[in-house]
Amino acid sequence: MATTSRSHDSNAPTHLRPNPQTRPTVAIVGASAVPSKFSNKSIHAHHRAGYDVFPVNPKEETIEGFKCYKSVLDIPAALDRVSLYLPPAVGVKVLDDIAKKGCKELWVNPGAESPELMEKAEALKLNAIYACSYMDAASH
Repeated sequence: MATTSRSHDSNAPTHLRPNPQTRPTVAIVGASAVPSKFSNKSIHAHHRAGYDVFPVNPKEETIEGFKCYKSVLDIPAALDRVSLYLPPAVGVKVLDDIAKKGCKELWVNPGAESPELMEKAEALKLNAIYACSYMDAASH
């Protein structure tokens, strides 16, 4: 299967796209190859919503046919959205890389948040949204 070059219709909201002719991008940080995990479901939901999807997991080569990246810094595209599916103690450690890469939205999914992570995201001036990105993508 091809990676992020899969052909599909883009039905993501146009306000999420800087250029309505391009697809928005999302990094799924903590992506899992296990189909029952929400990070795996999020890959599919974002893809169906018209996103170019970039799974991030240092232990995987591909997930669901998408090339997997070791770090957000390895992704060869600007990111509209980063969706965080990591335990808080691990998530707080990747915030510096996310800030360095840049993104319009950082979605911190349920179970990934902690006071320390929230404080650091604010200090790094990340546009953090504390909600389920899977449910958001699935609704489009």
